[in-house]
Amino acid sequence: MKFIVSKEVFETIHNVCFGIVVAKGLNNEDNIEVTKLLKNSIELNEKRFQDKKVKEVEEIVYYRDSFMKFGINPNKFMSSIEAIITRVAKNKGLPNINSIVDIGNAVSLKYLVPLGAHDIDAAGGDICIRFSKEGDIFIPFGGNEVECLEEGELIYSVGNKVKTRRWIWRQSEEGKITKESKNIFFPIDGFKDKNYNNVISARDELAEQLKKNFNCEIKVGFVDINNTEFEL
Repeated sequence: MKFIVSKEVFETIHNVCFGIVVAKGLNNEDNIEVTKLLKNSIELNEKRFQDKKVKEVEEIVYYRDSFMKFGINPNKFMSSIEAIITRVAKNKGLPNINSIVDIGNAVSLKYLVPLGAHDIDAAGGDICIRFSKEGDIFIPFGGNEVECLEEGELIYSVGNKVKTRRWIWRQSEEGKITKESKNIFFPIDGFKDKNYNNVISARDELAEQLKKNFNCEIKVGFVDINNTEFEL
């Protein structure tokens, strides 16, 4: 099974890149240390974004500008990192979902990068970033009604099943993390000439924290225009 980014994506934005962490053999039980990590990251960003407009902060502007290049209106469809930072900046916190999701959110907030989590076992095929085509379907997170996509939308997908719509806007029910999830693919989306250091720092800290708190098998990687695939 591979993670593959299509060449058309790099033709639109050549500098896009992806830090990768693969964790196998996790036990997704409640973890006090992970809860602390998330709490610390939330408090950090409550202070960091006090009296600031989130959408005008440089690290967020990177994603807003790229959304527009991909034909996505960032005012209507916020990137996942802008959405969680906006919530935290308003002192609304974040809910504890489960330890795997929480540790991802903690690292995402700390380094201001979008960080996804996908159940490898539920995928059943290569996980791809590509532009949508006729026949692609999406079931919104928490819902059960199938949405059919038009052509040309940037998506994460497995076959014709869409895992996230509008790149890093909204996750589907497909491959969501549950208490039973044990083998996880974490992609970290960024830009080589903008926030590369944050992407790599987030990748390496996530790998370290997963190993420390879950005692699991870890594999890290990196995908960019020069290396468009990674074996999961």
